[in-house]
Amino acid sequence: MDGMRAVVTGASSGIGAATVRGLRAAGWDVLAVARREDRLAALAAETGATTFVADVTSDADVAALRDHVARSGGAHALVNNAGGAKGLASVEESELDDWAWMFEVNVLGVKRVTSALLPLLRRGAQERGVADIVNVTSIAGHVAYVGGGGYNAAKFAAHALTEVLRLELNGEPIRVIEVAPGMVRTDEFALVRFGGDRARADAVYEGVPEPLVAEDIAGVIVDAVSKPPHVDLDLIVVKPVAQAAPYRLAKGPLAVRPADRS
Repeated sequence: MDGMRAVVTGASSGIGAATVRGLRAAGWDVLAVARREDRLAALAAETGATTFVADVTSDADVAALRDHVARSGGAHALVNNAGGAKGLASVEESELDDWAWMFEVNVLGVKRVTSALLPLLRRGAQERGVADIVNVTSIAGHVAYVGGGGYNAAKFAAHALTEVLRLELNGEPIRVIEVAPGMVRTDEFALVRFGGDRARADAVYEGVPEPLVAEDIAGVIVDAVSKPPHVDLDLIVVKPVAQAAPYRLAKGPLAVRPADRS
């Protein structure tokens, strides 16, 4: 992928950092974007990616990101990965501030960055023959579950945004790809959701055989943007085998059921 450049948001940890590593290994130039400068610096030292400190909920930061991308080589792919969940309370009892934060980062952040970089991606498509917008959503944007309230609503909105964008860009050589992960064990997702409560965060994964890890999702993203230009993987749902739905998880070792001999 010589000369190809990707911009990855939410790159300081988890799926974002793993995606930066995966794209770099596949030969892409990568601009890693996140709020935490120290983590970006460590990722740059490890991978050779370049970095830009920005908060996707800030209009000024995203405008500065756009200008930086324009000055420093443009973009051929955008991975909108920044996102997160807060709380697992009911619709009745959950905090409006948590809902507002989830909409800002999971929906409006995607809109801000996409709007800002789309003119640059069009130029990238002329150079490469195709450009990619990859939105990392969640199975929570497709199936509701008790306690999911604000996160379900935000990710359903991100899914709708992605589908509308694909319709609007029809006829242009721009692929709009949605990657919807199920349970992924990362260092921070559940920890943020539960306000730093490590015991509660760890309990989410307790007994679940082999939840996904960030590298699993990164591999899917790298594969999707590496397809021939005419191939568009519109929606990719990725779950561990132990997860049938957001609310149905196998606990303990997976095993084949004995045959019914009746």
